[in-house]
Amino acid sequence: MAAVTRGCRPWGSLLGLLGLVSAAAAAWDLTSLRCHLGTFCECDFQPDFQGLECDLAQHLAGQHLAKALVVKALKAFVQDPAPTKPLVLSLHGWTGTGKSYVSSLLAHYLFRGGLRSPHVHHFSPVIHFPHASHMERYKKDLKSWVQGNLTACSRSLFLFDEMDKLAPGLMEVLVPFLGSSWVVFGTNYRKAIFIFISNTGGEQINQVALEAWRGRREREEIRLQELEPVISQAVLDNPHHGFWRSGIMEEHLLDVLVPFLPLQRHHVRHCVLNELAQLGLEPREEVLQAVLDSTTFFPEEEQLFSSNGCKTVASRIAFVL
Repeated sequence: MAAVTRGCRPWGSLLGLLGLVSAAAAAWDLTSLRCHLGTFCECDFQPDFQGLECDLAQHLAGQHLAKALVVKALKAFVQDPAPTKPLVLSLHGWTGTGKSYVSSLLAHYLFRGGLRSPHVHHFSPVIHFPHASHMERYKKDLKSWVQGNLTACSRSLFLFDEMDKLAPGLMEVLVPFLGSSWVVFGTNYRKAIFIFISNTGGEQINQVALEAWRGRREREEIRLQELEPVISQAVLDNPHHGFWRSGIMEEHLLDVLVPFLPLQRHHVRHCVLNELAQLGLEPREEVLQAVLDSTTFFPEEEQLFSSNGCKTVASRIAFVL
């Protein structure tokens, strides 16, 4: 399908955008399998790569790997008229580094309805799978939800947030949907996109970034080959991660592990400038400095990386103003 340009436009407050994610997550009921007739009930998949790349360039600070990997994987997948399997991305990194932001951008630039599209499905462990004792019911509901919605529209996006808070075993019902079979359960599913998000591997990514800094290597010299093995091992070693002892890992069903690097002081400054611009305010040095001074950095000796990335920038600006 040809790209439909919607342009690169200001997103407004990052907190507002992430609020849409939470609101969208709360809105879906796993027991309902129908796409209710409405504005976007037809498949509204209309990718805009120009807009996506523009937004990533302007607003995603310090993530050269994530930008390149996500865009490359998406373009190759969408431009393939007959993919052999769904696209499966796993996003990893420290809190506030941009994982949820990127997933929200993907929904916006891939679907006309954005996060409100009936073909974008966002799952949160706290909202959708809160009780470990109900796991068998969750498995049945999730399998039916994915199967039913792929029957309605093969171009569907499934977002699974906070994978490091998800009870192991639930994701096993997705294994048949993520492989290279022609059909599964009578459903054509090869054009779907699955995105998994977690903080698992964040400490290992931070350590690689710290060692690169200490070795006087440029941040942009860090490559996926350095990070992929340590992220995979962190997932395999974490009994609280949804992929622990999972066929998804054992059968190598993840197409790309996308690492998000820890943010340095100048990246946080970039986020502050973006937020001020989105609020329609002129950049003021005293505001920039106040936000940076109130931000905690680590390790204790180097004070190099932001403890919360850019996650608290909007609230800190509001407090300073």
